Amino acid sequence: MIPSFTRYLQFEKRSSPHTVEAYERDLNQFAEFLELSFEKTQLEKAEHAEIRAWIIDLVEQGLSTTSVNRKLATLRSYYKFLLRNDLVKSDPTYKLKSLKNPKKLPEFVQESSIQDVLKEEVYDAGFEGQRDRMVIEFLYLTGVRLSELIGLKWADLDLPQAQVKVFGKRKKERIIPLSKGLLQNIVSYQKLYEERFSNTLQSSYFIVSNTGKKSYPMMIYRIVRKYLDRFAQTSKRSPHVLRHTFATHLLNKGADLNAVKDLLGHANLAATQVYTHNSMEKLKAVFEQAHPKA
Repeated sequence: MIPSFTRYLQFEKRSSPHTVEAYERDLNQFAEFLELSFEKTQLEKAEHAEIRAWIIDLVEQGLSTTSVNRKLATLRSYYKFLLRNDLVKSDPTYKLKSLKNPKKLPEFVQESSIQDVLKEEVYDAGFEGQRDRMVIEFLYLTGVRLSELIGLKWADLDLPQAQVKVFGKRKKERIIPLSKGLLQNIVSYQKLYEERFSNTLQSSYFIVSNTGKKSYPMMIYRIVRKYLDRFAQTSKRSPHVLRHTFATHLLNKGADLNAVKDLLGHANLAATQVYTHNSMEKLKAVFEQAHPKA
């Protein structure tokens, strides 16, 4: 029945040749398993327990969760096809659940690397170089989201109070303190900004292009990649990695979880707790290195 199913994929579902080939390969692999393990030569006679045994076998072979779930999706599609055509009485995949993907820990930049990224000599002294520096510093030292940085205006900055007002998801407002070093660099950046564009109107955007236009996501991504490529060892080099780094470094230094939650603008602690895993990994490493009984 596999050829009938592949014809159905090709001509009725209009699936791509790549998809048809992948489905056919998965079904042939299951057919081989079924014959070797249960001496059955017809996929229509496969039962729930036998499919489950194949899934377990795939996991034991070391296949990724994504690959196993894709093969299970192939079987689901195949048996639904058989069921619609009255070729089986029931769907043996009905109660099978997809495997849960393990949660990936947020990537972050190591403290030594971020110190290299933040060095003054890394950036050109002109407006463009100092604008780039401000992008990196602001993302790392405030933990704002990409969209929040792009939408930030000079009016949102309260330099005398050393704080910034940020509008997060669903226009939720939060106040983030500005460190002394960042505050000084904002003042220096403001002077260059005013020299380049006459003045900083309260309605002006904080981060702009070389022509004074509002920044955009790809521009910020390019700036972040440019400097992280030189120093960071992370596989991901995005603005969000700097937000992850902000949270992880705070928790590594003993910051209160609820305080970090508020700084990040998370609605609940569950979203913030993912960063504690990175902190725990560091604690484990310290324990194993320092404890006499570790």
